Amino acid sequence: MGWLAQRGTRTQPPGVRLELSGPRLEASLARLTAGCEPHGGIERYAQAVKLKSAMFRDALGAAGERAADLEPQTFMGLCTFMATVRRRIAPWLERPHFDALRAELVRLVRVMGDTAITDRELAAFGGGFVSGAPERWVRDLAVEILHNLAPERFPLMNRWVWDAETNTGVIRELWFGEERENARIEVPDAYATFLTLREELSGFLTGNGFFRDVIYYVDLLCAQVYAEYICEQGGSYLRTDFSAEDDPLQYTRRLLGLDGVRPGTRRTRLKTIDGKAFVLAEDSPHGLLD
Repeated sequence: MGWLAQRGTRTQPPGVRLELSGPRLEASLARLTAGCEPHGGIERYAQAVKLKSAMFRDALGAAGERAADLEPQTFMGLCTFMATVRRRIAPWLERPHFDALRAELVRLVRVMGDTAITDRELAAFGGGFVSGAPERWVRDLAVEILHNLAPERFPLMNRWVWDAETNTGVIRELWFGEERENARIEVPDAYATFLTLREELSGFLTGNGFFRDVIYYVDLLCAQVYAEYICEQGGSYLRTDFSAEDDPLQYTRRLLGLDGVRPGTRRTRLKTIDGKAFVLAEDSPHGLLD
């Protein structure tokens, strides 16, 4: 059994069992805390994640009720804070493609109150605006929308958190046992799995003195765990999505989209279809960590 299971800190949904390594979690939390210190501390990072979520609710409505009125410029502003989406979204930022994408968002948020159908809705998302089989980033768009609109109900479910097809993600990096590098982890990338992971990590963080805004600290910890994997690999594929200057938290920020606005400017990392950087409007939030 994993470290968290031994301490009885989890209440798992039926059929989901995660075996996570306590020592790996403790090491990642220590590195995350130390890396945040030069930038105002880990609390400042948690507040940035919280603010990002508030931006989505401001744009789309607390329950997604304003999704039908979403305009391209507003949507572009949100895309700057979705790292795995912003590099591929350009073709759908202009009409009529944007209208088809917006219709899919409206359908998604209208059923988000029923978590029993989350997996089905995520599998169907994208069919209305992507021809053929939806690309992998399309699911990331859907889970980013759900997580940022209702973070208490929907945990992080990005493919970098867990991707059963490729056997990669935060879950693999935290898996208990010495053979994890070569083992096939038989855990589905389903809503129940991500919910279990958050419950595990919430228990761990509470046991380490985090009692407020725990769901945002869970996001930070997940990003830190996978950021360490990116640093270890250093391969060209990963650097394509996550390249940045040397900084202990460069990939942690990138995974959470906190680097969406270039420091000291309103220029973002989102590029339109003609290759120009999208610039935030004057009344839009600036860099979350400026």
